[in-house]
Amino acid sequence: MNSNYMNTETVLETYAGSDLGLTYTAAYSQFKVWAPTAFTLSLVLYETGGNGTGSPAIFSRDSGRIVPMQRGDGGVWQVQVTGDMKGKYYMYRTIFEDGTINEAADPYATAVSANGLRSAIVDLRDTDPEGWSGDKSPQLAHPADAVIYELHVRDFSAHASSGIMNKGKFKAFTETGLRDDAGNPLGIDHLAELGITHVHLLPVFDYQTVDELNGAGEGPHPDYYTEYNWGYDPQHYNVPEGSYSTNPSDPGTRIRECKEMVQALHSKGIAVIMDVVYNHTYAFEKGPFEPLVPDYFYRRDYLGRLSNGSGVGNELATERPMVRKFIKDSLAYWASEYHIDGFRFDLMGLMDSVTIREITEELRLNINPNLLIYGEPWTGGDSPLAAKTLKGVQRGKGYAVFNDNFRSAIKGDSDGWGRGFVTGEYGKEGAIASGIKGAIHDFTDSPVETVNYVTAHDNLNLWDKILASQGLKQAAGLPELENGRLKYGGDLEAAVGAANPYFAVDPQNILRNETVRRSLLANGLILTSQGIPFLHAGDEMLRSKYGDHNSYRSPDVINAIRWDRKQAFMPVFQYYKGLIELRRKHPAFRLHGRQEIERSLEFLRCDSGVVSYMLKDNAGGDVWNNIVVIFNANTESITQSLPNTGGCWNIVVDHSYAGTEAFRIADNQEVQVEGLSMMVLYDSYGEPAPRSKIIEVHYDRPDGDYRGWNLWVWGTGIQDGQCDFRQMENGRAVARIEAEMGVQSVGYILRLNDWEEKSADGDRFIDCSGTEKLIKVLVRERRPASLGNAQDPVQLSS
Repeated sequence: MNSNYMNTETVLETYAGSDLGLTYTAAYSQFKVWAPTAFTLSLVLYETGGNGTGSPAIFSRDSGRIVPMQRGDGGVWQVQVTGDMKGKYYMYRTIFEDGTINEAADPYATAVSANGLRSAIVDLRDTDPEGWSGDKSPQLAHPADAVIYELHVRDFSAHASSGIMNKGKFKAFTETGLRDDAGNPLGIDHLAELGITHVHLLPVFDYQTVDELNGAGEGPHPDYYTEYNWGYDPQHYNVPEGSYSTNPSDPGTRIRECKEMVQALHSKGIAVIMDVVYNHTYAFEKGPFEPLVPDYFYRRDYLGRLSNGSGVGNELATERPMVRKFIKDSLAYWASEYHIDGFRFDLMGLMDSVTIREITEELRLNINPNLLIYGEPWTGGDSPLAAKTLKGVQRGKGYAVFNDNFRSAIKGDSDGWGRGFVTGEYGKEGAIASGIKGAIHDFTDSPVETVNYVTAHDNLNLWDKILASQGLKQAAGLPELENGRLKYGGDLEAAVGAANPYFAVDPQNILRNETVRRSLLANGLILTSQGIPFLHAGDEMLRSKYGDHNSYRSPDVINAIRWDRKQAFMPVFQYYKGLIELRRKHPAFRLHGRQEIERSLEFLRCDSGVVSYMLKDNAGGDVWNNIVVIFNANTESITQSLPNTGGCWNIVVDHSYAGTEAFRIADNQEVQVEGLSMMVLYDSYGEPAPRSKIIEVHYDRPDGDYRGWNLWVWGTGIQDGQCDFRQMENGRAVARIEAEMGVQSVGYILRLNDWEEKSADGDRFIDCSGTEKLIKVLVRERRPASLGNAQDPVQLSS
């Protein structure tokens, strides 16, 4: 706002209450806003949303009714307005000591008018779809069981071939029973058929650069310059995006329809992950924070300039108490009000590690123990933040990060000609092996700390990247694009129509095509490696974005998923479906811990464009005794020797088919693997022992404050190290330790964060020598932990 920015050492009053923003009842509405540096602050009540969409007569006289607010403890201003205020709008007007006057929307707003101009007053219970109270998140027994599918709301339904009526809207996900001319399921039924467990939605909160009422650049708001955006330009963090609503002028419609989308996905057994962007805001002076608390919410460099680690002009100071509180409150709101099942953090490197750790612990303990949390462990530029959340920081902390090491080893660079293992580069085999092991000897302590992927929304998508690495972009007629337009001008739609990304694919023999094979090999690696697999929407239909490496504001002709390609490339879809089914049915591909991987996974070959390994001895409790997986990135076939395990080797995946049923047998003790293909074999069925036993530790603290407390465990045989308390039961925090069946005892220490305190002077042990599969123990603090007096564990029941 001015050059006299707040010194970063300035300490402001803070507020711990959970009632910031609007608390609505039919009898009154309470408004609370944190603005400790304001000289005075008022609530301004409006009849309209401020965009001229109501009655002209009402709009012309809607200058607002000013209601003074009172300053209370913690720098919070508040007022209670009697009567039913539903349907009205409000803003906060601040006056500072230097005479500056600002009017701003409520940062905690849960509803807004079109284009987010004013905060809206709604009864959230009016926005609940029928049956919402009974909506349940699909159960995720373990993070390793997830198969994530990244998707943009508009891309999902925008193309005519989708058959969806509500194109580009939340409601598109509620349309079922859609099929193409060949009878193939489309839309949400396609997602269920594919077998993925989670849909990761690009940002669905209210973002700024799409005009919700008009086309590109039209109407009264010249800042809204496009009809399309990925959504990484936050405006209102706690409100769904209006352009995905059938009626953005009605504040309640977007909320109801977003919930309907979540409910529809849950009804198909698919969980919903929300892409969140708490590292920056689109606007600074006119953003959600600066008008109310100048120079508090944003980081500055040593010269006092806004730091720009995001690459878009600003970054939020997540390490400050009230910024951290806002982020945690916002996430808790989405998880509880919208039943969101997980969060992906954009540029998580710009969020301090304490904030991410507390988010992970508190959301799981207080709301949903099965929340999936992961993010990008990098920044978009230099930042003064010391405690960045980069690769390795996540060790033992219960969340995951994207594995760009594995990504680059598989494909090479992201936008150019650079090559990796599947695109023709030798020397990547060791990095591939590291990724297959869940990066446990690289930057993780556990395989579920890595999200394995080849491509996402950023950069060239998989098909286009492989074309680029083969030098085929020109042969495919892919246009040169820049900022969503043809680089040298012209008709983009005509240019796309003239291109043919599949010019070399024989429709009668699709799986013989080299580009197809390289793409299947790439995601074949992802779907059979240890860790959490992540797919970009449309890969299973060979989606192309016509060479656009940054399609964040390109039109539908570039971004829309073309559903007619499902039938055109049906063998590819069936291959993906088969690999996902293989992963879901066989726990050997979903090992839970470092020790389990080191015990069960043995590499057979790792050189000259070939990586092969064995999952042995009923790994993870699998019904298959031993499994061999072979990846051949050479264009020629290779011969792979097979271990002599006393049984024949049954093939369930090769260059022509992927699934869970054997369709041929390998002769002798070796097998031929075709060029640019993978193979999965098993030797025999066995009678495996149960995978593991579970120890439930119920922790009872007299003060009831479990924040930051965790177990440090050893001797489990599966995953040693930090084990978090994930849920509350009867006022106690509960952690679940997984131990190998043969383990006789497991050691533990109760500690606060990373050894800030520990609750006992010595090591403690839990006897698990019996045959029980579930052991429950109680650990009770008898006096403050700092005095070192936790009881030995007491067995409850089993």
